Amino acid sequence: MTNRLFCLLAAGFSLVGTLTHAEATRYPLTIDNCGFSLEFAAAPKNVVTIGQSSTEVLYALGVGDHMAGTALWFTAVLPEFKAQNDKVERINDNMPSFESVINKRPELVATQFEWMIGEQGVVGTRPQFHELGANTFIMPADCEGKNNLVGADGTRTAAFRSELVHKGIQQLGVIFDRQDRAAELIASLREREAEAVKRAQALNLADVSAAVWFSSADLELDPYVAGQKGIPAYLLTSLGIRNVVESDEEWPTVGWETIARANPSVLVLAKMDRRRFVADDIEEKLKFLKSDPVTSQMDAVKNERFIILDAHEMQATIRLVTGLEKLTDGMENLPK
Repeated sequence: MTNRLFCLLAAGFSLVGTLTHAEATRYPLTIDNCGFSLEFAAAPKNVVTIGQSSTEVLYALGVGDHMAGTALWFTAVLPEFKAQNDKVERINDNMPSFESVINKRPELVATQFEWMIGEQGVVGTRPQFHELGANTFIMPADCEGKNNLVGADGTRTAAFRSELVHKGIQQLGVIFDRQDRAAELIASLREREAEAVKRAQALNLADVSAAVWFSSADLELDPYVAGQKGIPAYLLTSLGIRNVVESDEEWPTVGWETIARANPSVLVLAKMDRRRFVADDIEEKLKFLKSDPVTSQMDAVKNERFIILDAHEMQATIRLVTGLEKLTDGMENLPK
């Protein structure tokens, strides 16, 4: 084992019980997760995931054969996980019902978003699942430093950092006794992030500003854009780019008139397979920006200074670092 992996594993987890380096997980295992103390007698054998982040982390850990179903997808699975994903039932492309999840008799329900199974869970609450014998796990990036009861998609009380994604990977690695895989994945993500930031620093982006448009409930309504402390803001800040949106909500709605007055240098646009809203379609986004009387006057639109990222690259996922790399690539190649 390399010294790098040793340090990652020795860094510690929010666990009861001590793990030495990469020794096998000792069950029963107790782990604290988003306000709940979870107990595992063994690695879960029957898992349902709600949200691509937790799904792809489990695939990266090589436990696709433990999964009974998945739900809530924004885009296609990463190519390297297709073989695992093809064997797992897609319960729903969007939000599954409580019954459809519990009918799979899961030992664990893992979610990307607290609002799916949190205090006001739209699928169900954690106690509801626990009462029926299903443990629950929320990716720490969506509950730590965040209040999901304020704002449509929650409000950050502390700025997001990529270590929260790493923490979720670490904890799932221990739960499934896949610590080595977790450590290798985290080491790779850290290395790639450092390289992207280094490239961006050479571009001297101090005078560059941006707005990040995820989607809109209707093109005639205010868009959902990235707030100050969320994941896209982390991408921008890491590269030295200023986010023109000042709200601390995760994805606040902000009027195009307000965004146009701020006149960002660049518009970062989400591309996704989901079609919940018309603006989920990247071509509809571009058509709107170029034809609307307000947005068409923005310098970024006039000069086609657009950077398109996969929607999942704007969220707390293992694709986050790919978003950072693409954002750096985009800044290197933007029209002047």
